[in-house]
Amino acid sequence: MPLRPDAARQVAEHLSAAGPGHPWTGVTLASAWGSRNVLDVSLVRPDLVAEVSADRAVDQGVFRHPLRFQRIRLDVTADDVPPFGQGLAAAAG
Repeated sequence: MPLRPDAARQVAEHLSAAGPGHPWTGVTLASAWGSRNVLDVSLVRPDLVAEVSADRAVDQGVFRHPLRFQRIRLDVTADDVPPFGQGLAAAAG
């Protein structure tokens, strides 16, 4: 689900192009679950933190609802956030 135009502008103001060695360099991303359409992406530095709303409902192994952007968290750095699948948030789910 794309960001609202006002949210997209706000996020874009804080993004910068990725340098060499980005963890997703060479990765192909699909436009939707099960789709063969490949997205044209611009990799950015993974240092911006955003708050999202998520629903854990899973149907046949696929999350039923997309993440919803809430806001940028300029008060939090990427170093403050545990890697995906680690930390207290992962244990609580």
